[in-house]
Amino acid sequence: MATPDKAAAVAELTDKFRSSNAAVLTEYRGLTVAQLKTLRRSLGENAQYAVVKNTLTKIAANEAGITLDDQLFAGPTAVAFVTGDPVESAKGLRDFAKENPNLVIKGGVLDGKALSADEIKKLADLESREVLLAKLAGALKGKQTQAAQVFQALPSKLVRTVDALRAKQDEQGGAE
Repeated sequence: MATPDKAAAVAELTDKFRSSNAAVLTEYRGLTVAQLKTLRRSLGENAQYAVVKNTLTKIAANEAGITLDDQLFAGPTAVAFVTGDPVESAKGLRDFAKENPNLVIKGGVLDGKALSADEIKKLADLESREVLLAKLAGALKGKQTQAAQVFQALPSKLVRTVDALRAKQDEQGGAE
């Protein structure tokens, strides 16, 4: 029978899974408290990194409607719950893991879909949402500029054609 403390922990984890855009499961064996503190800072403002109990986390994920592989719940586990841009947090985890090989990215979930460790690393290779939006805005602005130039060229071409016709008529009128 579940104790009230365990039931509360499962309810809290379930709520975190439901309210997060993404969650990344990691193994933190061998990291010091200072390193974990540095890791939490590197994830950004929109992520919470919490050490969790495997059994309770698995139950919470199932209650949140998320199916994760049982292998993700082997060994000491900590979860990064991301409420903002998942790319920023994935980059923070990837960069920290490069400097600290004791941090192992096991896998995770993005918008309800399970991700492998390799998929999370690919997510980290993406540019941030802001950069992608800026590139899109630049491309759209470029297309608008091209369209404006085309629309501006049509009347000026028409004026040059009319002037050429008028000049030709004047030549023909003067030649008679």
